[in-house]
This record gives sequence, C-alpha cells and structure tokens, in this order.
Amino acid sequence: MNMMVSSSSSVHKSELIQKILNRTAVVGVVGLGYVGLPFAVEKAKVGFHVIGIEQNPQRADKINRGENYIQDVSSEELAILVEQGYLKAVTDFQQVGQMDAIIICVPTPLTKNLTPDLQYVENVTRAIAGHLRPGQLICLESTTYPGTTEELMLPILEESGFIIEDEFFLAHSPERVDPGNTRYSTKNTNKIVGGVGPDSTEVAETFYKQTVDQVITVSSAKTAELVKVFENTFRAVNIALVNELMLLCDRMGLSVWEVLDAAFTKPFGIMPFYPGPGVGGHCIPVDPHYLEWKARELNFSTHFISLAGEINRKIPLFVKEKVNRLLNKKGKPIARSQILVLGVAYKKDVSDYRESPALDVIRLLRGEGATVVYHDPYVDDFKDNGLTMESYPLTEELLQSCDMVVIATDHSLIDYEFVVKHAQQVLDTRNVSRLLAGSKERITLL
Repeated sequence: MNMMVSSSSSVHKSELIQKILNRTAVVGVVGLGYVGLPFAVEKAKVGFHVIGIEQNPQRADKINRGENYIQDVSSEELAILVEQGYLKAVTDFQQVGQMDAIIICVPTPLTKNLTPDLQYVENVTRAIAGHLRPGQLICLESTTYPGTTEELMLPILEESGFIIEDEFFLAHSPERVDPGNTRYSTKNTNKIVGGVGPDSTEVAETFYKQTVDQVITVSSAKTAELVKVFENTFRAVNIALVNELMLLCDRMGLSVWEVLDAAFTKPFGIMPFYPGPGVGGHCIPVDPHYLEWKARELNFSTHFISLAGEINRKIPLFVKEKVNRLLNKKGKPIARSQILVLGVAYKKDVSDYRESPALDVIRLLRGEGATVVYHDPYVDDFKDNGLTMESYPLTEELLQSCDMVVIATDHSLIDYEFVVKHAQQVLDTRNVSRLLAGSKERITLL
C-alpha cells in the first residue's frame, strides 16, 4: 500500500476544494436507493450537478423521467431538479472521469453464514479505479466493518497509479438514513466524516458541509466505520434486551408493555426501547455481524453482539408459538387455520420489507400448515427468497374469515378499531391496540 501524505498545499486538493465551495464540482452518486437518491437530491438542491450511477435500468429511466420511487424524497423536487438539468441517472461508469466527488451508496449484505458480503463495494471500486483521474474525492457511505475503506478500497484505487492524499482523496462517511422519519433528513442529521489521511478528511468535510447542517470529523476512516456499526449494535443489543424481557414476562404472566411504560417514566439513566416480532431492515439485523466478524479476525469475542443476534433471531419463532397457543385455546389446529398478517414492512409507515421479521413469521406459520394472507398499505406485493405474495384488501369479510390476525407492523394507515371490531382474534406484536377503548377480550399482546 502506497500511503503518501502530501502537504496541505496540494494543488489537486486546493482545486477540488475550490470547486466544491463554488458548487462547480460534479457529484457522482453510485446507487440511487434509500441512501443514494435522497443524498443526490439534496446535493442538486444546493446547486451541484449530480450524476447518479444506477445499474437498475428501470430505476435510472424513472429518474430521467423525473419519477420518484423513494418515500423520503419529494416527488415535486425530484421532477424539478431533473427538468432543470441538475440531476440525471446513467447505468454505467463511463462518466466517472467527469465527476469530482464520487459517493458510494451500495448494499453491504451478509452471506448465509453471517459474514460480510462486500462484492458490491469491491466491484464499484474497481469500476471507479478504471476511470480515476487526479483531483477526485471517493467516499464510501455504505455500512461496513472497520478497515474496509483503507484495506479493501484503497489498494484497488492505487492500482490506477495515482497517489492517495495528493492526486486523489478517500474517506468514509456512514449513512444515517431513517426511512419514514419526518423529523430527521439528510440535511439535518449530523454527519460523521473520516478520511484515510488529513487531506482526505478536509476535502470530505468541505464537501459534506455544503449540504449537511452539522459535520463531525473523526481521526480516520476506520473510526468513522466503527461509529456506524456501534450505533446500530447499540440498538440491536437494547432491542434484544427488551425482547428477552418480553419472553420472561410471557412466562411470568406479566405485561411487558406495562413494565416498560412504567420504567420509562424515570427521567434519567434509561432510554426507551420496545419489543416486537423481531428486527428488520437493512441495518439492525446486519450491521452488528460486521463488527462481530471483524472482532473474530482479531481473536476477540463480542459476547453481547452474538447474544443479541441470537435472541432477536428467535423472536419470530416465539410469535408463531404464541399464535399456536392462542388457537389451541379456541380448539382450532394451526394447520387448519387461516391467518391474516397485518404489515410486512420492517417498520411503521415505510414500504421497505428487507429482512422484515413479518416474512419470517409468515414462513413459520405456513410451515405449520396454516393458510396465511397479508395486508400492507405500503407493500402491494413482494418476492423474497422464494416467497411470493400479494396484499389482500382489508375488508370486513377478510377479517371475519380469518381465525387470527397478527399485527406485525403498526402502520398509521390501518384502521385498528375496524380490525378489532371484525376480527375473531388479534395478536398484537406492536402494542398498537393500546389506543383502542373496547374489544379488549379479542386482543392478546405479545
């Protein structure tokens, strides 16, 4: 690895910073999904010309027609920016040479063995390296293990023959996207930035300050990478704690929701987390395992992370078992039951069903012989690892025909009073029925 640190008077650094400050820098965003598209729109809104590299041709075509497909993006803003020429999408890397700052927002999934799958990051980095020129910033926003930017990406980019910290700059700035959050957006969510050297950090900090209200720099790309995986590990561990408390309360015949509501009245020393049917999305079920894997490389055992993952992964099985228990009390075998799952998205008021625990619940119920249907106002249909289903209209007839309704996602658009009024039996995994005044005899909380 050729790690050369240049002086602060680097011509390429000065020219790039000047382009960023006067908004003439061309911005490339690789991956126009939940992270990339909102960021591309924010950059275009402040006057940067943005080229999105989106290898899904249907998505690229939609962008170029000014059509939105991401909930957290304003459709009107997107259409205007495309019409004015500030934002466009391409499907290949041929225009990388025109870009001054290239932001990578690609998936970083896990393998079946819960180890990091960085094929997208590696492939994109190789594609960029083939078009690299002096005076460019490359920044990875995808969540990953500490060391990815410096140990995986940097050697590939250096194969171009250009010198880091002199001719090109490399940093990590982890995404902090919370789909469906109406309070915090790309602009007002604090941004962490760490470069592979001081010049890379300075260039990246300058770049993000043009868009984000508060930018916090850290000493290295590795530190920035660890910040993000710790944030999500913190959530995973605390969710596992309340999920385990839920399992204990079930054994003790107590309401975990009552216990938590009372505990969270303490004004200090505690932070609210709530149980549910499991954990889902592109972060919480995935990111802690990146840290766990990296720790094993260092012969270090991350006990909390391993235990949290174990607890959270078994919660859908508990939901299935509770459904079976409730049906048995009614004298109805699960194998001859029809069950309606309300919500397949991984969280409230979004359409994202990646890693959703509701899908695990559906698979487990079907594995017991149950007939399972679902309703989700945000997900008309889905295909996931061989499971293909379509959303049913939420009607009185559907509710009455089902032996059990499982509330898996607490979408605001669902009329729960209507559900409880017409359902034979409800298992509420989200405690949304606490808002209902009557019909408690048909509701069981997780």
